[in-house]
Amino acid sequence: MVGVDVDPVLIEAAQEDHPGPRWIVGDLATLSLDEDPFDLAVVAGNVLAFVAPGTERSVLTSLRSVVRPGGRIITGFGTDRGYELEAFDADVVAAGLVVQQRFATWDLVPWTPDADFAVSFLLVV
Repeated sequence: MVGVDVDPVLIEAAQEDHPGPRWIVGDLATLSLDEDPFDLAVVAGNVLAFVAPGTERSVLTSLRSVVRPGGRIITGFGTDRGYELEAFDADVVAAGLVVQQRFATWDLVPWTPDADFAVSFLLVV
């Protein structure tokens, strides 16, 4: 497991609270890892709503580069946080990913257009 955050204070806290995994201070928009590709990347906690505006597509592309073809990227964020779902879906396609499934919660409640949260399972093609 590898955890990434741009904030060194949060990485330090993660290292203290959860020793064992590899923790990296880094920008998801320019992420590059010297490891075999992962089967899965989980991007929880509204991450895509907190990255620098305009870097969302770069973040998705970087994540795609560290996940093997046929692997998955799972991300969730509030649809009312400034990153419109239509823009996300366009960025997904541009990054070479496919929305495989979408839910309204992490508990896998079915997604509807009026949902205020979207959990998307993306397939790396």
